[in-house]
Amino acid sequence: MKYFAYKDNALFCEDLPVSEIAKKVGTPVYVYSYRALKETFDRFSAAFGGTDHLICFSMKANSNGAVLRTFVKAGGGIDVVTGGELERAMAAGCDPKKIVFSGVGKSSEEIKTALVAGILQFNVESEEELENISRIASDLGKKAPVAIRVNPDVDPKTHASISTGLKSSKFGICHDNAVEIYARAAKMRGIEIVGIDCHIGSQITRVEPFVEAVRKARVLMEKIKKRGIALKNLDIGGGLGIVYKDETPPTAEEYASAVKKEIAGLDCKLILEPGRFLAGNAGVLVTQVLYNKEREAKKFVIVDAASNDLMRPALYDAFHKIEPLHVEAGREKVHVDVVGPICETGDFFAKERPLQTMLPGECLAIMGAGAYGFSMSSNYNSRPRPAEVMVNGRDSFVVRERETVKDVVKGEKVPGFLK
Repeated sequence: MKYFAYKDNALFCEDLPVSEIAKKVGTPVYVYSYRALKETFDRFSAAFGGTDHLICFSMKANSNGAVLRTFVKAGGGIDVVTGGELERAMAAGCDPKKIVFSGVGKSSEEIKTALVAGILQFNVESEEELENISRIASDLGKKAPVAIRVNPDVDPKTHASISTGLKSSKFGICHDNAVEIYARAAKMRGIEIVGIDCHIGSQITRVEPFVEAVRKARVLMEKIKKRGIALKNLDIGGGLGIVYKDETPPTAEEYASAVKKEIAGLDCKLILEPGRFLAGNAGVLVTQVLYNKEREAKKFVIVDAASNDLMRPALYDAFHKIEPLHVEAGREKVHVDVVGPICETGDFFAKERPLQTMLPGECLAIMGAGAYGFSMSSNYNSRPRPAEVMVNGRDSFVVRERETVKDVVKGEKVPGFLK
């Protein structure tokens, strides 16, 4: 995370001390580096130089409008999974022809909205969804651009909750039935087959699962083409992992080299849907220490952020590095649990983690929080969600204001019989 680094024992985001943001905006607060987002996108795109490709940022990783706009201005598209995400993608200025609509449960209204907008393609997850898209498109007098998501039954060797390419997962259609389903789709009214889609999971740290999945997709494409069905897009999803602790994921260049080798000579546009890889290490969650607590040889540092702000440790037992905003010389390092204030045992960010002794009022940065951080947050315990800030050089910009309790209860009504 070169854009979050220490200078004279103070943690900086680009050229700005993170402590200045905490002081100005308060905590908890998400802080994103514009340069990290932009340069990671540019590097990923450059790695696929020489191939016809489109990078559609997986919006579920981080849906902040400023983050989306960063990728759109860099030439990217967006991968969405709901009507809400579609609306936010277009609000960020994304050309609908660069929007891919994924997800296993698209509603009829969402399908209609996407058809009217004129998106690049639907990644279709089931035969019933395909039939519904056919009906809606026919009623509108339109052709729906469709790629069918095929489940390749590839084990990505990642956390079970983010493995999506196994036979047992809810995603996609069975690989063995794909050719026949494509043949039926080709005869459906309102359907224009444009490609094939394959996505095997998230936080994948080996190149081999990607190679296996792309290899299977290529073989399948060739079988489908023999049926006289043209396929112009190959969507291989995302899933490339990042370093949270001591992982050694492939670099963008290593990943791209392996993929390009497998698709050599294949006449198609390559669609990629990275999310975590582009945003994960471009953001941190800053939190303030409230109290220290010791009980039976167990030490706790209680902070003002909670698992509702960053769910990954509680949800996946995920590791995030935790760093003080100021390194204090001579401070003893102790093993502590870093925990939040909400009423759940699972409300933690780290367990038995070596950390310099912290005093109430001092701040910590939870690293690698740019993906699946704010986008998965909630208002549990009626906690307003944090502010979001983007840094560009020495300047910082609030790109989402901190919620208030009024925001949390907006829309609630008490029925007359309770008044």
